[in-house]
Amino acid sequence: MAGEAEPSVEDREAAAEEEQERLEALREAEERRKEKHKRMEEEREKMRQGIRDKYGIKKKEEEEEEEPLPESSSLNRKKKTPAEIEAEDLDDFTRWKNNIEAQLGELRQTIESKCVLQ
Repeated sequence: MAGEAEPSVEDREAAAEEEQERLEALREAEERRKEKHKRMEEEREKMRQGIRDKYGIKKKEEEEEEEPLPESSSLNRKKKTPAEIEAEDLDDFTRWKNNIEAQLGELRQTIESKCVLQ
């Protein structure tokens, strides 16, 4: 940077103006692209509707396209409070389930230790 002078005010203004023009051109290009794809999708939908009409097919509802996540998935499950966790631990069914899971785990380890693949 030795020997390089600070850009003048005019240079900075010109660079800022060029950047604004570049950003505006990008915005316009994006708008044209979105409009083009919208028109293409409308044409496709007309063709699809013509086929549906020709063969008597009912249009699927958009809700069916999105597969809902099960409530037990870890992404959208509500976190349990300590009181809920304690109540769950005290629940007879939960204790029974945990006991069976522990026994199955022990049995699995025993079987895996005795079975060796060659």
